[in-house]
Amino acid sequence: MSDTHQSAVRAEDAFDTDRVHSWLTGQVDGLAGPPPEVVQFTGGASNLTYLLRYPHLGQELILRRPPAGKKAASAHDMAREYRVQQALKPAFPLVPTVRALCQDPSVLGGDFYVMDKVPGIILRGRLPAGLTLPPARARALSEAFVDSLTDLHRVDPAAAGLADLGKGPGYVRRQVEGWSRRYAQARTWNTPSFGRVTSWLSEHQPDDAALCVVHNDWRLDNLVLDEHDQRVTGVLDWELATVGDPLMDLGSALAYWVQADDGRIAQALRHQPSHLPGMLTRAEIVERYCAGTGLPADNWPFYEVFGLFRLAVIAQQIYYRYHHKQTRNPAFRNLWIAVNYLDRRCRSTIRRAGRS
Repeated sequence: MSDTHQSAVRAEDAFDTDRVHSWLTGQVDGLAGPPPEVVQFTGGASNLTYLLRYPHLGQELILRRPPAGKKAASAHDMAREYRVQQALKPAFPLVPTVRALCQDPSVLGGDFYVMDKVPGIILRGRLPAGLTLPPARARALSEAFVDSLTDLHRVDPAAAGLADLGKGPGYVRRQVEGWSRRYAQARTWNTPSFGRVTSWLSEHQPDDAALCVVHNDWRLDNLVLDEHDQRVTGVLDWELATVGDPLMDLGSALAYWVQADDGRIAQALRHQPSHLPGMLTRAEIVERYCAGTGLPADNWPFYEVFGLFRLAVIAQQIYYRYHHKQTRNPAFRNLWIAVNYLDRRCRSTIRRAGRS
């Protein structure tokens, strides 16, 4: 991972390094000696991610743990995230190598796991110093973004040992109902009801297009890239992976894809360089994906609205924690503005769909 978004560990996210190191030496060979240096990755807004650096060994590991505060009952399941990656790695090599899972609360207060660090860079809102992406390379990267997702969706869940990861047919219905319920539970006084949006999604939901392994958080800033040619070398953050509808996965991914002609608020919320000259537009990504998978794009407005709504719920759940002082992370202070903006985007897309 890139070192450009690391910082000292925030006080609210600190843990007993000696205790973790003592446990880890019994799980991973070759870690004898002093405990690691620990820094925190600042790019994520859900599970907490830390770099464990062992300078005397020339080794670096990644530790993942849940945040403090209110959580959805099924969210932040470290054991599940660990086991998904462990099973998927042979079929989808871009998955990181996981090393150890801890379910002893006396070590860190809750479940966590450790994995190998994937070497390379992660692109966020601004390109790292010294890196340029001319249009041809930006286009190739955006093609790799969608092609890697296509490759994931081709994995046979049963062959990977993940057939029981999901709940079977009815995925679209469960997602619409579940995310609608989560938003209602996390809503604060300064955010909209999303009533029109949830009603429209309920009334217009299609049957499942297919069932496959879905990542559910596919973004450029969850891809690790080769430093020299920007090939995809790893895919991170498998917290939400399941067996589900691939078009729902694509719709969720494109909710984050801010292109060059999007408005000022979208650009301010952008966390990946999807706006650069040469990058595929959302429409071009949908076309390339459907050509590669053979899935139809006839009902695309539904998946687009769902993706935007789902992103709004995620932002609202994070903002709920800030609003109720369960976290002091200043990065979450203005997420209520993003939620209001996404409501407008959803309603605008619904209006366009009604005129088509």
